[in-house]
Parts: sequence; C-alpha cells; structure tokens
Amino acid sequence: MVRPTSWEVDDGLWAVIEPLLPKVERRVRYPGRKRHPDRLVFRGILLVLHTGIAWEHLPQEIGFGSGMTCWRRLAEWTEAGVWPRLHQVLLALLRGANVLDFSRAAVDGSHIRALKGSNKTGRSPVDRGRTVSEHHLITDATGIPLAATLTGGNRNDVTQLLPLLEAVPPVRGKRGRPRRRPDVLLADRGYDHDKYRRLVWDLGVKQMIARRGTAHGSGPGAQRWVVERAFAHLHWFRRLRIRWEVRDDIHEAFLTLGCALVCRRRLAEAQRRHS
Repeated sequence: MVRPTSWEVDDGLWAVIEPLLPKVERRVRYPGRKRHPDRLVFRGILLVLHTGIAWEHLPQEIGFGSGMTCWRRLAEWTEAGVWPRLHQVLLALLRGANVLDFSRAAVDGSHIRALKGSNKTGRSPVDRGRTVSEHHLITDATGIPLAATLTGGNRNDVTQLLPLLEAVPPVRGKRGRPRRRPDVLLADRGYDHDKYRRLVWDLGVKQMIARRGTAHGSGPGAQRWVVERAFAHLHWFRRLRIRWEVRDDIHEAFLTLGCALVCRRRLAEAQRRHS
C-alpha cells in the first residue's frame, strides 16, 4: 500500500474547506481560460508549505497549476479570511469530540530567520543581529494551537501576551456559549511583568507566570512543555522554519494554515481511537 503524501487532501478535509472558499463566477462574455480546480491548487499550496519549495519551482506536471496560480489563489483566499475560519471550524470539531482542553493554556515565542525585509521583521537580540521574525503561540492544555501571531524578532514576548489571548476565537462545538478564555495561563519568566499579570486577571484568566530568578523547568515549566512541542509540530512545515515571504499576510496565512493542519491531525487521531 502506497502511503499518501502530506499534501493529499482527503474528502473529509475538503468537506471542511470547500464551503469556506469564495465562489468565483465565470464571466459569460470573454470568459478566458478556465479556472484551475480549487482542490488541486490547495494541494499545491500544501506542497509549498510542507517542503518549502520556491513557488517558481513548483512542478507543473503534477497538475497543481503553476506556482503563480497557487500564489495568487493563496493571496485571494487570505484576503477572504479563509484560514482563520478554517482554524476556528476545526477547533469547534475538536471541542465537540471532547479533545480540546481549556482548563489551562500555555504561551511562548520562537524566532525564525527572515531572509527578506518586511514590517514584521527585526534584528535578533540573541542571534548576532540577524534579521528575524517571531512566531507567538498559545495552545490548550494538550498542545493544540489556539492562536498564533507574527511580529518582528526584536519585540519583547510579553507584549504579545494580551494579543494572543484576544486572538483565540470563540470556539463552539458544544451546547451553550462558545468557549474563548482558558481557566489558567502558563508562561515562562520572559512574561514576568506585574502590569501584564493584572491585565490577564482582568480578562478573568488565572495566571501562572514564572518569576524571574526561579530555576528553569520548575513550577509552570512542568506543564508548559506542550507549547514547545506545538512549535516543533509547526516548524516541521519547512515553509515556517525560514521566512521567505516579503508580505506579512502571506506568511501569517501559512502560519494559521499550519495551526489548522495540526488541529486536523489531532482530530483524525481522536476519530481513529474511537472507531
């Protein structure tokens, strides 16, 4: 049996994605070339995300369309807000399957090289001043990505604490009000600031932020490792290990799509266990 490639789009995943894509009506007069099928183009986008291949090197003989076609479709779907909605739908499915755990959440940041300049890049404070961006991530208690943001690498992690909490979408999947806030927030010593502790409390979230001077791996560190594992899963996508995009929104699209694919993987694992 041939193992499917990582950029295969099975019927279950496509059933979630297809309703989110904007409908494009073909012109009656001067219709031009027929639009390449969305499902094949999406596979081309996944191929770039997984392998890190340059758009212009995307092989046309595999049928996914040209690299420019895939890039344009990615930009079109990004402008239409497809990726945050896809992530939100998958989070709701996870919550409905009793996989999502809002009892606590963990936050962290991770620097990546940025080979081209942009608004959300900056000189690294820890890597000889190289140009970098930073991924900021919040996960549930089991390491499922709830939200991710992008900043320049010279921004302090603590400045993204509130934006990360605010970026978590309202997650449905069960009767009653959607869930958005975790009960407890775990963070390392880089987030130790009294102002932000108070702001987290004001959102109704109990904070467990390590104090400066405490031993590494103690206290919240025993439970916070799930966010580091989530980063490992995200940076398994080669396009997220090094930033090649000049446009911030295109890299953010890849970042949100990566979070959605991690959620999809966790959902498939839960369905296999219960089948």
